[in-house]
Amino acid sequence: MPKQIEIADLEAMDRSELLDLWQEIFEEPAPKMLSQPFLRRFLAFELQSRRQGGLSRRVRSALEKGQAEKPTPTSPAMKPGGRLLREWNGVTHVVDVSDSGFSWNGRSWRSLSAIAREITGAHWSGPRFFGLSGKAAK
Repeated sequence: MPKQIEIADLEAMDRSELLDLWQEIFEEPAPKMLSQPFLRRFLAFELQSRRQGGLSRRVRSALEKGQAEKPTPTSPAMKPGGRLLREWNGVTHVVDVSDSGFSWNGRSWRSLSAIAREITGAHWSGPRFFGLSGKAAK
């Protein structure tokens, strides 16, 4: 446990001090691209949790159980050679998956979201639009 730091002290810390504290607490560098507000909240939770005796047995058990589960397999459609079909406003759109990205309407695309945006004219999550995650819109 680091030197006695009060949770209120986190508010006055700059980014480099927060990163140093993270390193001291977790003995590894903080993940890149975490915002200062997130770092403060996460560190405050950790300090509070440690002072209160850590996580409950039930929470630790749930976390350990989650680690033992196998990760969700990736969609076979997303492997090179896969094909995605989506009907939108009466038109069926076919997207082929390649090593370098996607092919649609004779053009190469790096992102499914860009294709979905081109089809609909609105911002979409490409995987969601093509039914690869969550519920696809109808």
